[in-house]
Amino acid sequence: MRTLLSLVVLLGVMGLLSCEGQKGASVPEAPTTENRVEKKSLIPKKEYALLIVESKSCIYCKQLDRDIKKEKSLQEALKDIDLYKVLYESYTPVEANFGGKIVEMSENELAKTLNALSFPNLIFYDKQGNIILQIPGYVYPTQLVCIIDYVKTGAYKEEDVNTYVKKKGCA
Repeated sequence: MRTLLSLVVLLGVMGLLSCEGQKGASVPEAPTTENRVEKKSLIPKKEYALLIVESKSCIYCKQLDRDIKKEKSLQEALKDIDLYKVLYESYTPVEANFGGKIVEMSENELAKTLNALSFPNLIFYDKQGNIILQIPGYVYPTQLVCIIDYVKTGAYKEEDVNTYVKKKGCA
């Protein structure tokens, strides 16, 4: 009986010690004025913006990142467009203008609101917050340059993106 009681006490003490956590492990704190994360602005300063919604585990998101860093034609095309990125799994606060209304929410909530549920998700919008074009999935650099041109030249007001891309020979 005494052995059983000792065993129960020993297991209880071990359970309590395991609940204390490991050294160096931190528990996320509730936001206070000292540790509040600065909200990220997605409101374009230029006439047009490209918002890329990414996911941590998305290999095509990483490929698109590499393309943007390495492809000179893509860098040139993006010069006149504000480029923003949000992470689907992130709860970092953002401020955005969509539909002419400024909203504040987390990156995750924004992605869901924009129905950006596949990655990467490319969303082109203008300074007033009007969504021009939303493309779910990876786009090759040559096609992306053509699509950026489609937005920057205002061709989206005249014709469908697929028609434009075929006409320009980028398809």
